Amino acid sequence: MTNETLDLACQLIARRSITPHDSGCQDILAQRLKTIGFQIENLRFGSVDNLWARRGTASPVFCFAGHTDVVPTGPLEQWKSNPFEPEIRDGKLYGRGAADMKSSLAAFITAIEAFVASHPEHNGSIALLITSDEEGPAVDGTVKVVNTLGARGELLDYCIVGEPTCSQQFGDTVKNGRRGSLSGNLTIKGIQGHIAYPHLAKNPIHLAAPAIAELSQIRWDDGNEYFPPTTWHTSNINGGTGATNIIPGTVNMQFNFRFSTASTVDSLKSRVHAVLDKYGLEYALTWTLSGKPFLTPNATLASALRDAVIKITQVEPQLSTSGGTSDGRFIADICKQVVEFGPRNETIHKLNEHVDVADLERLSKIYQLVITKLLL
Repeated sequence: MTNETLDLACQLIARRSITPHDSGCQDILAQRLKTIGFQIENLRFGSVDNLWARRGTASPVFCFAGHTDVVPTGPLEQWKSNPFEPEIRDGKLYGRGAADMKSSLAAFITAIEAFVASHPEHNGSIALLITSDEEGPAVDGTVKVVNTLGARGELLDYCIVGEPTCSQQFGDTVKNGRRGSLSGNLTIKGIQGHIAYPHLAKNPIHLAAPAIAELSQIRWDDGNEYFPPTTWHTSNINGGTGATNIIPGTVNMQFNFRFSTASTVDSLKSRVHAVLDKYGLEYALTWTLSGKPFLTPNATLASALRDAVIKITQVEPQLSTSGGTSDGRFIADICKQVVEFGPRNETIHKLNEHVDVADLERLSKIYQLVITKLLL
């Protein structure tokens, strides 16, 4: 199994699949799946290739989800080897996507192949949902596939997203949820004028300052058993013409909430508006919801994954909701139990990205044990 998973990971890494390009990765996966009885559906939205593959028609439906796209390489001269020519050095597999997340994709396939070979008449269904738009805008990828599946009543029971979750050692972390992300683009209006005649102008920067100070000090919620408290942070602020003698007419700021299930989108919005209105500001505010928070309690899927990790690695994984967003936020709309598990994330998006070769076999075995637990 080591060679099969490693060989497939190398095939995928060799494809220059920078977002939103798939570069033939999904064809490689689809061909392997066809030979073991999967029905293949290619779903292209805009410039994004998506793969939906399923074996069986019954419930429960167990799904693996992931992405073939990778982030840009950065300066090629700073890589020790070509990022799209996989290379093994000192027991590590190097290449862009080695950790995020082509090794997980390879482990999906070899785990499924081994399971089907042993249990060709298994219960339920096995599925894969693969996109090439996770590292990009994420508007024509998983979210569109989920909408398509939901519209035809095709729901999932269990889903493992193969994101790299482990921190200090392989097996130490399972993500059982993610915080939501809500951004605001705020423009506060004033009156432009000569800085020597402030009584004829209205400085929006000064007007905004007390509101910003108050927003930065609010405790939005206390979090809960699985989530830390919700946070609010300013990411950008711009005002002025560049001249030192002009009071600007507007100031623009952008901010972001990373929020838990202890708050709602509506409650956060209303509290922000209440602060802005309190200070009598004239403003325009537009909102962008990148993803709602999702949470999978320590139930059937998380328990099966935990037991598999312990059996293969002798490491007891901790449940975590830390980090940024993932496509799990979309899948949660059609699946009650969504968790994430994959290799170590120490080098993701970095120069000389790599994964321990020994972890490939262990990852495949963990995935296979979870399928076996849930579909037999």
